[in-house]
Amino acid sequence: MLKEIITYPTPPSVKYATDVRVFNEEIFSLIEDIKDTIEANSLEALAAFQIGSYYNIVVVKKEDGSFLELINPRIINQSGRVTTTEKTAYFPGLSAEVTRYETISLVYQDREGKQHSLKADGDLSILLQRKIDYTFGSSFLNKLNKEEKKLFQKKLEFGSDIAISQSCPTVFKRDYIIKVINGLMIVMIILLIGSLFVDDSSSGQLWEYQTYLFLTSLGLNIIYFFYAQYEGKRFTSCTSCQIGNIIGTSVILLLKLFVIMLLSYFII
Repeated sequence: MLKEIITYPTPPSVKYATDVRVFNEEIFSLIEDIKDTIEANSLEALAAFQIGSYYNIVVVKKEDGSFLELINPRIINQSGRVTTTEKTAYFPGLSAEVTRYETISLVYQDREGKQHSLKADGDLSILLQRKIDYTFGSSFLNKLNKEEKKLFQKKLEFGSDIAISQSCPTVFKRDYIIKVINGLMIVMIILLIGSLFVDDSSSGQLWEYQTYLFLTSLGLNIIYFFYAQYEGKRFTSCTSCQIGNIIGTSVILLLKLFVIMLLSYFII
């Protein structure tokens, strides 16, 4: 029977899974429910916890379509460390960089209560570790380092990986255009002041330089205005505040340019 998968922010139904002691029809029916839910949601695996059960059971769908049933799984050995990007049904649509053991050895029981051992590495190792986390009422959130956890909490706030990857950075590429424009305006001011100390024969050349700098700055301002909007649309979480800032910055730059050029017209 298809079951609903518990997702964030619904809290875990249990803190710790209970080991299966009696292997009866109730357990077998639960395993079938887990399989049906895996199939219906195109998942790789599920822990019983994820459908609201308190039993320590994990079911994995193999590449050939069959299922690996792990009852009372326990990791008994691990080695190596690897960091991968993980997703889980508990946090739909979200991912995180998680560091786990590269290779694990575990023991588990089958439907008849017989003990088995399994050594896993690669993707299977990561998958099993993630599912066994659930048997302790945990998720990969508890495995994240301080920086990654802070990042993931922002993802939870936005409800999307895209939202966080496009959140406002502190420095934009368009800021470099502003630096160039400000630099050109400083040169224009220097030329303006310098014109007070040169004779009239040099004024014409200074005016040509000033005009060239003005047109260059004006062109860069236009480029800034359109590029800044393009860059702003890439960061959807703060687009509205950026648009106002872009317009304001462009207007201020234009005012400065025209004031300098107006002064240059009368002085030079």
